[in-house]
Amino acid sequence: MKELWNVCAIQMDVAIGEPDKNMESVLHLIGKAMDRENKPDVIVLPEMWNTGYALERIQDISDVNGQQTQQMLTMLAARYGVNIVGGSVSVREGNQIYNRVYVASRNGDIVSTYDKVHLFQLMDEHIYLSAGNGLGTFMLDGVKCGVIICYDLRFPEWSRTMALQGTEVLFVPAEWPHPRLHHWNTLLMARAIENQMYVVACNRVGTSKGVNGQETTFFGHSAIIDPWGETIAAAGEKEALVQAPIALPLVTEVRSRIPVFADRRESLYQSAFATYGNTFKSDHL
Repeated sequence: MKELWNVCAIQMDVAIGEPDKNMESVLHLIGKAMDRENKPDVIVLPEMWNTGYALERIQDISDVNGQQTQQMLTMLAARYGVNIVGGSVSVREGNQIYNRVYVASRNGDIVSTYDKVHLFQLMDEHIYLSAGNGLGTFMLDGVKCGVIICYDLRFPEWSRTMALQGTEVLFVPAEWPHPRLHHWNTLLMARAIENQMYVVACNRVGTSKGVNGQETTFFGHSAIIDPWGETIAAAGEKEALVQAPIALPLVTEVRSRIPVFADRRESLYQSAFATYGNTFKSDHL
């Protein structure tokens, strides 16, 4: 297993409803990242980078069975010898649309897919998209990794489930908008600290109009955070390549110094959930 990994989050604007234009942007930006002297081992893209949230047209413009995205990612991964956590794209399978991550390894294989589990009602995802049901864990270069998408970040039990399976690096592609910058920064740090793992978050920038015609601005602030919750690289609100080396043995060190996993009382949690788990529902709010 590698001890030092260079990770690079590609913080980019997304042309809403224009998959071909966005594909060209990704090709250019990945080439730019790999032209650097200190080449990344892993590249991460933002959420829904192929279409953006053009949900009213999503049936017509989504990638059918993800074929175009998979072809591009595997080609780039093999060409440059780099792992790619392919952000997420809208994928159509039959009449169902999924917000899906494809992960390509250095040799050009798709090694994992993940469909967004928690759909964000404020952006009408639950109307236009189908939710996934699988856990987003995978191996890259012998490193146990996980991926969640945007709104998934608000569900700590989902990231904890991955940590309990040994995940050391959590990738978070997102389209997280203003005015919730404080939430974004705080939740990213919390997931890193409570799970004692690296968090690599890639958020988009730019402005788009949603289904209701309301304009939404996405603030970027992509970040790489270590298992202590320290930010080791971050961007502002413009397009940027956010890159930093991460020392993978630090995960083991932090987990041994503060052994939160060993001190968990899982039987108590299960008992409490069985008693109280269904008492807090949205109709109580």
